[in-house]
Amino acid sequence: MPELSRRHVLALIPATGLLTVGLPLRALADEATDHARLLANTVAILAGTAEVNARPEAAVKLAAIHTTARTYLTQLDQAGPDELFAGVPLGENDANITQSYNRLLQIAVATRTDGVTGDDTDLVGNVEVQRRVIDGLEWLHANYVGDQSAGYYGNWHNWEIGFPSHATRTFVLLAEQVAAYRPELVGTYVATMDAYLRNGIDGDVDLDSRFHTGANLADITTNRFLQGALLGDDARIGKAIADQSTVFATIDPYHLQHGNTDGYYADGSFIQHHSVAYTGSYGKVLLGRIAQTIKMLDGATSAGGADLVSVVQAWVTNGFAPLIFEGWMMEVVKGRAVSRTTTGYVDVRAVAEAVVDLAGYAAGDDAVALKGYLKFLNDSSPVSLEPNSFASPVSVVRFADILADATVPAADLNAAERNVAFNAMDKTVHRRPGYAFALARSSDRISKYEYMNGENLMPWFQGDGAHYLYLAGQDQTRAFGVDYYTAVSPYRLSGVTAPDGERRTVPELYGQFWYENPGHPLEFTSSSESQNTYVYFPRGTNPQSGGVTLGTYGAAAMVLSDDVAHVDKRAGVLPDDFVTYPNAGATKSWFMLDDEIVVLAAGISGRAGRSAVTTLESRIAEPADGVAVTGALADGTPWTGDGVGPLAWVRWENPGEQTAVGYVLLDEQEMTVDVERVTRSRRAVRVSNPNTSVTKDVVTVSVAHPADGEHALAYALVPNAQADQLAGYADGPVQVLANTTDVQAITHTDLGIVAANTFTDGRHQAERLTIDGPASVLLRQSGRRLEVAISDPTMTRDRVQVVIRGRDRGLERADDGVTVGQVTGGTSVVADTREAYGRTFTAVLRV
Repeated sequence: MPELSRRHVLALIPATGLLTVGLPLRALADEATDHARLLANTVAILAGTAEVNARPEAAVKLAAIHTTARTYLTQLDQAGPDELFAGVPLGENDANITQSYNRLLQIAVATRTDGVTGDDTDLVGNVEVQRRVIDGLEWLHANYVGDQSAGYYGNWHNWEIGFPSHATRTFVLLAEQVAAYRPELVGTYVATMDAYLRNGIDGDVDLDSRFHTGANLADITTNRFLQGALLGDDARIGKAIADQSTVFATIDPYHLQHGNTDGYYADGSFIQHHSVAYTGSYGKVLLGRIAQTIKMLDGATSAGGADLVSVVQAWVTNGFAPLIFEGWMMEVVKGRAVSRTTTGYVDVRAVAEAVVDLAGYAAGDDAVALKGYLKFLNDSSPVSLEPNSFASPVSVVRFADILADATVPAADLNAAERNVAFNAMDKTVHRRPGYAFALARSSDRISKYEYMNGENLMPWFQGDGAHYLYLAGQDQTRAFGVDYYTAVSPYRLSGVTAPDGERRTVPELYGQFWYENPGHPLEFTSSSESQNTYVYFPRGTNPQSGGVTLGTYGAAAMVLSDDVAHVDKRAGVLPDDFVTYPNAGATKSWFMLDDEIVVLAAGISGRAGRSAVTTLESRIAEPADGVAVTGALADGTPWTGDGVGPLAWVRWENPGEQTAVGYVLLDEQEMTVDVERVTRSRRAVRVSNPNTSVTKDVVTVSVAHPADGEHALAYALVPNAQADQLAGYADGPVQVLANTTDVQAITHTDLGIVAANTFTDGRHQAERLTIDGPASVLLRQSGRRLEVAISDPTMTRDRVQVVIRGRDRGLERADDGVTVGQVTGGTSVVADTREAYGRTFTAVLRV
C-alpha cells in the first residue's frame, strides 16, 4: 500500500483532479483559493448541476429530494412551542438540534436543484422558501445554540460536528440569499461554531486532541474550509486542509504523531476510537468524506503536485475490498454498528459512492480497476446497490455511465483466493470462491468490543475469537446482521469459548447508558477517557494476537484474557460499584486452508470454579427453510439427532438457500447440537431499534468443558461440505501435530503444509520445524520449492528464528529482513521482526 508520512502531507490542494503533497503549512495558508469554485463544487455535490439533473438517471433521486423537502416544509408549518419542526422538540435533546438543522439543509438542497422538470420546479430558486430556511437558522441560533452556557449538553459530536455540518452546508447552498437577506448571519454562526469546538484550541482543531482524529477530524475540517470559503478567509481554508491532510498518513505505531492511533495502517487496517476496528463504519465515513474533499477542492486552487488519489485507492483495494463479500460488509469491523438494522449491504453502498467519485479522478488502469470493481459489486450482490440512495445526484449519474461503459469489464479487487492478516486491528479474513471466513481477535492493543449509547448491548465476546462464515450465493441478511445478534445467545457466538454465567447490560447495571461517577479520581462521565477505557471499548490484557500469511493460506493465534476493566477492578483501581466479569481462559489457533479452517484450543477453563463452552458455530435460518442437521458417531454410525455417543462430524444444511457447513472433530469430544426456534425483539441488542420481533431457527454446535481443570479441543469447519467429504477426515488429510498452551500445529498432507503457532519462550518442535517462540509459522513444500512464512504475533520481538531440520537447502529468494543460513541439523531462517507490527516475512528455499 502506498504510504505517506505526516510531514509529506501538510498540504492537500487539488488541481485538475490532483492533490498536492509537501507544501509547508505557511505556504499552504497563503495559497489563494477560488472561493466561488469551491462553493460551486459543493453545491453540485449536494444538489447536482443543471446538466446532471436533466439526465433521466437522476430523476428518482431528485424526486426524493423534493418529496423530503415538502414533508419538512409541512412540519415547519405545524411546529409547536419549542419546535422548529413538528415532532422534534428542542431544549433537552441534543440529537434533535442536529436533526432540525439537517431538515433545514434538506429543504435548501431542493431549492438548488437546477435543471429539474415537472412538478418539482416550484421549489427551485424559490426565494420565499430559501428565506424561510434562513429564518429557521436565525431562530435556532437565537433560541438554542447562540447561548454557550445553555448549549453543549449530551453528546459532544452534535455540537462540534453534527449541527455545524448541516448549518455550514446550508449556508453554502444559500450563500447568495444569505448575503442579500441576513449578511451578518454567517459570521455570527462561524463564531458560535468555533466556540463549540471545545475539544480544540481557541476554536480551532487540535491534532493532539483524542476527539480530532480520523473520520471526526475529516468532518470538522471540511466544515472549516467551507466556512473559510464563505468568509473569504484563505488562512482558515489552508489550516483546515492541512489538518485534514494528516488522515492520509499511514499510521506508524512505533512513531505516533500527536499520540494518534486512529487511521489507516500499512496492512490495510483502520482504527477509530484509538482501539476499535472500524473500517465498516467510521472507515467508510472517512472514505466518503475524503472523496467529497477531492470533489470540493477540484480546481479551486492553482497549486499542482503529486496525486494522493492513489493512496485512497489503496485503502479501497487493501482495506475495504477484502472485507466485502458479495456486496456485504463483514461484521468484524463495524464496532457498535453491528446492532443497527441498516448494516451490511447498506454499508457497501456508501463505499460504492466513494469509489464512483474516486474513479473520476483516477487515470489509466487505476480508473479501470475502480470502475470494474463497481460493476463487480453491482453484479455480485443479491441486493441492489441502490444508486438513488447515494448522497449526490452527480454520483448517481456517474454510476450509470460506468455501468453503461462496455469497455470496462466487471472485476473484483480481490483475487479469488486470498488471506489477509489485518494484524494492526486484530482481524483476519480468508476468502475462497465458495465462502469467506472473518475472524475477530483482540489484545492489549485492540478492544474486545464496542458498546456505546445503548447500541450493541450484549457485545462481551465479540472479540474473543468470534468468527463469521459467509457462504456464496446467500442473502447475508438472513444469516448475519442485526438478526444474528438478536437470535443467537451472546454467550454462543460462533467460535467463542465463554465461561458459564450470566452478565447484565450497561443500562441494566447502571440505569443509564454509561457509568456515572464524576467524583471518582478517574472522573467517569459520558465522554470521559475512563468511560472509553472501561465501559465503551475495553481492551484485552493479552499481548499475543496475530498471524501469518503464506500466499493464499494463513494462520492466526490468540490467548484469551480478562479485559482491562476486570484486571483493574481486582487491583483496586475502579470504584466498588463498578461491575466487571472474569473471562474464560484458552490458547487458540486458526489454520485457514482451502476446503477447511482448522481450529485448535488448549488450556480451556471457565476459571474461578466455572465450566465453559466452546461454540463451534451458531447459524440462523428462516423457519420455512427447513434446516436439516445430520452426522455420524465416532464409530461411523449415522446420526440424526437421536444417537448417543461422541460425534465424529455434523453437517448443517439449509435447503431453502442450498447452503451447507460441516463440523469435524479432530479429537474425541462430546459434541452437542441444539436446534431452537427463537423469537426476540431487535431492541434486545440496541435500544433505539424498532420494536420488531424476529423469529429464527438457531442451530448451535458446541463442546462443553467441565470445571475440573484445563481442556483441549481440535476441530475443522468445512464450508459447503458433503457428507462423504466429512466422513473422509477420519483418514486425513489434516493431522494435529500438537495442541498445548506452548505450541499448536497441524499438517495438511495434500497441500504440503505445516502450520504452527507457539505461545511461550524457548524452542518448540512441530514436525520438522524448531521454532523460537512465540511465533506464527507456515511452511509449504511444492516440488523442489519450500516456502516459509514467519510473523511475531506479540508485535514485541526483535527476531524470530525457525530451523527446518534435514538436509541443507539453498536460498531462492527472501524478503528484506530475512536471513537464511545453515546450522547443525538443518536450515535456519531468521526474520528481523523489530517494529514490524505483525508483518509476515517470507523466504523460498530450494530443496
